[in-house]
Amino acid sequence: MPDINLEALSLKDLQQLQKDIAKAISTYEDRQKAEARAALESLAKEMGYSFAELAALDVKPARAPVAPKYRHPENAGLTWSGRGRKPQWYVEALTAGMAIEDLTIG
Repeated sequence: MPDINLEALSLKDLQQLQKDIAKAISTYEDRQKAEARAALESLAKEMGYSFAELAALDVKPARAPVAPKYRHPENAGLTWSGRGRKPQWYVEALTAGMAIEDLTIG
């Protein structure tokens, strides 16, 4: 690695050096990824698969949307499926004394 006297460089030169280093790091990472992908594709081919086939095995199917089960008592546009974190309006309604049945849709 060449010795660079950073103290002797101007601010403009230092900023250009910083840009050049960032670009060199980025292209280095891109080359490394390309080499890794080529090695994986080669190994997969040796085993009778394509890399795309094997990579697709890790993809989890998307969860289907769930119909809402609860509706805000005053604003019908606010609904909740009953999954995940309880919305604030739901918590406030129960705290105010409403029954779950009052919020249940249909």
